[in-house]
Amino acid sequence: MSPPNTSPTLDGLFRRTLARQPDAIALIDPPDKQRITGQPPRRMTYAEADRAISALAAHFVTAGLPSNSVIAVQLPNTIEFPLTVLAAHRAGLVVALLPQLWRHADLTAALNRTGARAIVSTRWIDGVSHSDLAMNAAAEAFSIRHVCGFGDDLPEGMASLDAAMEDPTALPPAPGPQEARRAAVISFDTTGDGVRAIPRSHLHLIAGGLVVFLESAIPQGAVMLSAQTPATFAGLASSMVTWLLSGGTLALHHPFDDAVLERQIVDLSCQALVAPAPLALRLGEAGLTAQAPSLRSVVGLWRAPEQVASSPSWIGAPAHFTDIYLFGEAGLFGAQRAADGTPAAIMPGPHTAPRDHAGGSTAGEILITPKGTLGLRGPMVTLAAYAPLPPLNSSIPMAPPPDFVDTGYAARLDRATGAVCITAPPAGVMAVGGYRFLAQDLQEWAKRLGQGALLTALPDRLSGYRLAGRAQDNSRAREALAELGLNPLMVEAFRDAPKVDENRASTLTPH
Repeated sequence: MSPPNTSPTLDGLFRRTLARQPDAIALIDPPDKQRITGQPPRRMTYAEADRAISALAAHFVTAGLPSNSVIAVQLPNTIEFPLTVLAAHRAGLVVALLPQLWRHADLTAALNRTGARAIVSTRWIDGVSHSDLAMNAAAEAFSIRHVCGFGDDLPEGMASLDAAMEDPTALPPAPGPQEARRAAVISFDTTGDGVRAIPRSHLHLIAGGLVVFLESAIPQGAVMLSAQTPATFAGLASSMVTWLLSGGTLALHHPFDDAVLERQIVDLSCQALVAPAPLALRLGEAGLTAQAPSLRSVVGLWRAPEQVASSPSWIGAPAHFTDIYLFGEAGLFGAQRAADGTPAAIMPGPHTAPRDHAGGSTAGEILITPKGTLGLRGPMVTLAAYAPLPPLNSSIPMAPPPDFVDTGYAARLDRATGAVCITAPPAGVMAVGGYRFLAQDLQEWAKRLGQGALLTALPDRLSGYRLAGRAQDNSRAREALAELGLNPLMVEAFRDAPKVDENRASTLTPH
């Protein structure tokens, strides 16, 4: 239990619910976990989860990971993800979030950038050997001292975390005060200046989770289903942090299988759903709430917030729909839709959680910058991580840093209503679901494939955009990109078939 009169940490929030209801169900695996990772699905009470967290934390300490060192985590949307994050925090570590679709090149760069001392992976995710990816990336990161993972038949040299969780002799770390203001996670953002590592404290994470939790009116103790992989700030805040704030049950869905998702919502009598907004709206149109009368709150995350204004109305009453606007790793804000299902107007200035509530606390501030872009500031925004880079010529004085983060999204005020209109994504940055790339980098990779090769982004109903490629020999292009260790979004862009196979596309939709 956190000491009195201190700011809460994520582990502190977990312990509060543990003390109140140790036998309540805390975490539920996807029912198709066997297909995803080769392991059977599990569910854990708070007491069982606490024992697993303590055992994992003991393993990290015994492995010699010093306090405040970085541990990189690349896991699917299964219960091992929240268990590992909470265990790392209990052991005094900082978690670097590695997106699932990252491959060798991205992993190696992230490990070296953060000076990670350990990496956590799993044997398989959707047929891909992520344990081998982790081992190969760790071999090129000189700071890595410990490689561990979940699953059977792990490569030689990778410690088993399944065995660590079941070790009856594991001694939990000595309890001590946890500092809510110290770094808790590191995520990665792509801006016009390149890739940036974005550290966030427990307070930053809780501020983001409160926006989602309060604006969407998720009840205390709710059964919440999350189809949002928590490998980004928004994914973590909207799923894991929101669960900890509600003190309920977090059921997980590994993106995306519509039939499995709908069955989970009905079978678990879910009261809240967190999912990519285009997918959630589509489920509403298909009559989801008629099949799931317990559902009361649907949280839709927009990786392409410029598309909210033109999105279809929510027709899933009595469940209400909340739009969560995401701006890379910079921050987010939310607005519950009106009774007619249309998006709410977003006004500049301070916004509260819940929005337009006289007693709500300030969640942040929205502004239009002198460049005509959207700026954010507030308790979840890490200004230092987005500070302007120093000029190459040291004789040129630096301008004082602004007190807001420029998201790069083009925005203006509506002349009639004064509402904020987001009109375009950041220039030079290509966003495919939760993954952002510099456009110039994509073209550089295409050039490696020879004359006439092209890589571009096309609209997609789920992820906002998807990558499409053209080369003289698509098969050889795929092989070359895979050998370079690139993200499968780039590899799969060079498909021979003119039409995307829906089942295959669902496994590559990057949320």
